[in-house]
Amino acid sequence: MPLTEISPELADAADVLSDQLRVHLHRLAVCLLPHAETLDRRFLAKLKRDKFRPRQFDSKIRVALAAITPGAAARILANGQPPLKFIEQVEYNGRRLAKLNLPPSSIVEALQEYDRLLTPLLRKLLPNEYANLQWVREQLHFCVILTLNNAYYQVREAETQAFYELFRVELESRNLDELLRRFLDSLVHVCHADAGHLYLLNDKRSAWVLRAQARTRGQLRPALAEVANGRAKMRTLAHSRQIELKDGGSAGLLLDPAWKDQFQTVWSIPLATGRRTSGVMQFAFSKSYEWLPREQELLAAAAERCLMAAEKARLMEDLAAREEQIRQLAEHMLHVEEMERRRISRELHDEAGQSLLCIRLQIELLEQALPSEHVEWISKLREARDLTERTILEMRRLIAALSPAVLEQLGLGAALRQLVNRFRRLNPIRVKLLLSHLGRLPQHTEIIVYRLVQECFNNIAKHSSASGVNISVSSADGWVRLAVEDNGVGFRVEEALARKDSFGLSGMRERVALLGGRFEIRSRPRSGSSIKANDGTGVRNGWVDRKKTGRGTKILIRLPVAKEPASSSIEPIAAKPMGGRTARRIRAAGA
Repeated sequence: MPLTEISPELADAADVLSDQLRVHLHRLAVCLLPHAETLDRRFLAKLKRDKFRPRQFDSKIRVALAAITPGAAARILANGQPPLKFIEQVEYNGRRLAKLNLPPSSIVEALQEYDRLLTPLLRKLLPNEYANLQWVREQLHFCVILTLNNAYYQVREAETQAFYELFRVELESRNLDELLRRFLDSLVHVCHADAGHLYLLNDKRSAWVLRAQARTRGQLRPALAEVANGRAKMRTLAHSRQIELKDGGSAGLLLDPAWKDQFQTVWSIPLATGRRTSGVMQFAFSKSYEWLPREQELLAAAAERCLMAAEKARLMEDLAAREEQIRQLAEHMLHVEEMERRRISRELHDEAGQSLLCIRLQIELLEQALPSEHVEWISKLREARDLTERTILEMRRLIAALSPAVLEQLGLGAALRQLVNRFRRLNPIRVKLLLSHLGRLPQHTEIIVYRLVQECFNNIAKHSSASGVNISVSSADGWVRLAVEDNGVGFRVEEALARKDSFGLSGMRERVALLGGRFEIRSRPRSGSSIKANDGTGVRNGWVDRKKTGRGTKILIRLPVAKEPASSSIEPIAAKPMGGRTARRIRAAGA
């Protein structure tokens, strides 16, 4: 670490060394320097007899421990370098020991062992100054422990920040490709690597597919999009390993052959669950970079998290795709439903309606042809004619409900006004309709809104016992907003939606949800005593006053302005021209 970039913790540790302490510390260094090599040799021999874990890193642990002893400080101080240089060396080796997974208690034991070797030597060399030198050793030991604590904290803090960043990436990524790319970017910076690649096995497990690449310096170079897989490659890449490219012996493990000439060290980490490998991450370094146990554990945990997040993202993408398919199917079904409504209405109009008109005309002709003395038969024919006329009117009402022509000809606003007027004629309920910035909408959207209002009217007429209804329809920012409010008896929403024999509200909610809209219903059932409004109806100037009624139901719906659905394979049945038997009947009736 350059002297111009000293961390605050190192500065604090160096400040502990007062001027008087520095004098005695330099005196200690001068006395120890001739014996430092002997002390180190005895110290390392003692450490070699101890058993460190992990065992394969014993030599690295011993070298790092020897670099933080008073003998190491003596070499630095005796050469005229400042105490801060030794503190920097302690911090570096402290981070190294932390990454080697050596417990702090083992470091303290090792330093105590060095003190046991140093004490008799100081008593022999400087018996008169031993008390002052013992004080110097205690202060130096305090500085070393302080620096080691900071070094271990730095390593743990870096790991915590790394996992926090991975967690943030997992939350913020919008799709699988973005997730893998940002995961790899984060890990490349955590490892201080120069480049990184992330490969996933294809569905047949026959090739490694490049899904993300990152580089800390320079531009990304094109890499092989796919690398053939084999048993040997699969077996070797299923384990974490450090690949040294100096001798070229392990170059076959690289999934990017171009790395052989660009870098010296590569770390390879499998993405696996259990014994099943699904991918691999490889990090490249321009210099030889040793892979320590703590870094291996960090990358292994990150790889596991990356694989889990990738699987989750893939499932989410599949779910979104299936939801889109369901939504498209729902739109298609609604389109087919409307087409079937139109077909039925045309059939009723062209066949049943025209036949009823013929019957009515034939009855009227028979009624006119009978002599006046057949009063009884004339009366019966008149009753049959009246019944036929009422049936024709009901038929026309059904045809208008199935496929309102005004909706296609004049738009949603006119169709809703006609629907409200028809509802007023059939039900003694005051209705207030408010249309705000509606304009012409796509035909598919207009049909949906019309059907929703129609279903609300059906529910109000059957169940609400309301005296007033408010309806508000507006369109803005790509959304259509529908609000239907009544002052009826109300009901318990959860119970109504849970009923298996009720399809009105559930159908509305499902239809709105499938189209990507929002459906909200609020209702408060009538209590034991009703609250009367000033006029006794809960309606003021044609508008429901919920504050006075204290009950009722409100339905709020937001629908995206849908695009026109793609042309369906089910073509509408064209209206048949009046001909054949129907035409002959009309001509006969006219005759």
